[in-house]
Amino acid sequence: MEHIYMDNAATSYPKPECVYDAMDYFNRHLGGNPGRGTSSRTLEAGSILLDARETLAALFNIDDGANIAFMLNITEALNTALKGYLRPGDHVLTTSMEHNAVARPLFALSQKGVEWTVVNCNREGCLDPADIMAAIRPNTRMICMQHASNLTGTIMPVEEVGAIARQHGIVFLVDSAQTAGVLEIDVARQNIDLLAFTGHKGLFGPQGTGGLYVRPGISIEPLKQGGTGSSSEWLEQPDFMPDRLESGTPNTPGIAGLNAAVGYVLTTGCGSIRRHEQELTAQLLEGLQSIQRVQIYGGTDSSRRTAVVAFNLDGMDCGELSMRLEHDYGIISRSGLHCAPLAHKTLGTLELGACRLSPGFFNTADHIEVAVRALHEIARRS
Repeated sequence: MEHIYMDNAATSYPKPECVYDAMDYFNRHLGGNPGRGTSSRTLEAGSILLDARETLAALFNIDDGANIAFMLNITEALNTALKGYLRPGDHVLTTSMEHNAVARPLFALSQKGVEWTVVNCNREGCLDPADIMAAIRPNTRMICMQHASNLTGTIMPVEEVGAIARQHGIVFLVDSAQTAGVLEIDVARQNIDLLAFTGHKGLFGPQGTGGLYVRPGISIEPLKQGGTGSSSEWLEQPDFMPDRLESGTPNTPGIAGLNAAVGYVLTTGCGSIRRHEQELTAQLLEGLQSIQRVQIYGGTDSSRRTAVVAFNLDGMDCGELSMRLEHDYGIISRSGLHCAPLAHKTLGTLELGACRLSPGFFNTADHIEVAVRALHEIARRS
């Protein structure tokens, strides 16, 4: 049975061929450790990191790629930003749709004196920027929010909240896990001070890649210290970007793949990627709405959400539904709480969980048709 992969919100698959080629070439022909010595292979490896920073800077409208620090994933980037900036007595605002990559580090910080307010979204996962404004306190130092939900795909009003943050002199941290490579991200226009990104979703890169952009003038304490290849005579961690936040040997083959992937995104265009995924999402939503027992979460306007659709079939456990989709029809989905219990609580599905289909750029209308037909059959048989 040929599988139809529709779990791109977890990790995108397949990758563009140039990603596989770039990683294979590095592993077979280069293999140097960037910043460690002056051999030709070390210098070539270093140039890969430099190129990747500049490619990402072009995608996000960042003036200087040196302000991008590479990390293992977006979870490490978010932990670095939150724990590296907030101190006891500080106040931070988030939404009620955040992923555990934000909620868990903030819970840990709240046990150490950081004040944390969760601003409620409505039952469709939408945020009213006025509610963020109303929750600001004199000691609010950060607003942290996702660009789009990994559960409902709901696109958040990042630009409006960024303007509020800048007006009040509050640092604005954006979690772009579900949007980088799909929606336009402009750190200048959207007043984003800290941008956390992952490489393996909409950017089409490999797992084990991601990073954090830090606006000049903002100081982030490193999450870890160690070898950087610079200022090695000192025991203190270097105080300049990106070395301040990058310790240890980086995932250079992964970053080589990420560089190729972001180049693919730039060449293809976020607009083209977004249009295709939106068409698939509209088709999927229309098909699901034709099944009487299906409950869809989030709005049904495909222009206001990414290609992420969570739903349940009345009377069936979401895990069983996901299992049937794969076992009987070869359709890869995801079920459960999606590492987002706050979001499920907002939607009223904390006890149920949900099944999630997230088509990507390499899916087709035929794939959606197969999925809808499968769900019709499952609903009829059960």
